[in-house]
Amino acid sequence: QVQLVESGGGSVQAGGSPRLSCTFDHRGTCMGWFRQAPGKEREGVASIYFAGGAFYADSVKGRFTISLDNAKKTVYLTMNNLKPEDTAMYYCAAARRAPYGAVWALRANEYNYWGQGTQVTVSS
Repeated sequence: QVQLVESGGGSVQAGGSPRLSCTFDHRGTCMGWFRQAPGKEREGVASIYFAGGAFYADSVKGRFTISLDNAKKTVYLTMNNLKPEDTAMYYCAAARRAPYGAVWALRANEYNYWGQGTQVTVSS
């Protein structure tokens, strides 16, 4: 069992640059950030492998950066140039088995453990 705890959400102005954090107690193979807006399906935002490599959804590529600090057992999602459409509940997730490639790395069913989520609300 992997325990995940997210933090760093809140209300921000469009164009803002908050950073989300997710601490984990056991290292797996891959960590991901997902988000879910009201009335929408959960979507993959970014993922990072402990062995190296990261993937991003097209909607956030160039604006969001996922990073990993193994010493602190923390994965970060740095979000730049936020837009109102980025408003969602953001979830951290961990996979026991490494997803195979970019498409699978952003699929929720590849991940076994989930945090409680942190809300990000972007106002224009």
